[in-house]
Amino acid sequence: MEIYENIRNLREDNDLTQTDVAKILHISQRAYSHYETGSREIPIPFLIELSKYYNVSIDYLLGQTKIKKRYPAK
Repeated sequence: MEIYENIRNLREDNDLTQTDVAKILHISQRAYSHYETGSREIPIPFLIELSKYYNVSIDYLLGQTKIKKRYPAK
């Protein structure tokens, strides 16, 4: 599924380790690893946090668009 590729690619493009991202989400590296491999679904609050951190839309994270740009907050 594209979501797992997208979060892994964003992490790697930003020269981050799984441990780095896990710290941002306040979870263990092992828990984050499950999200990247798709063995666990990513909770919505984590998608929101990743969207903000990487400055990409949730639609991009979910593989619904190739456009990374976040929508402006209202």
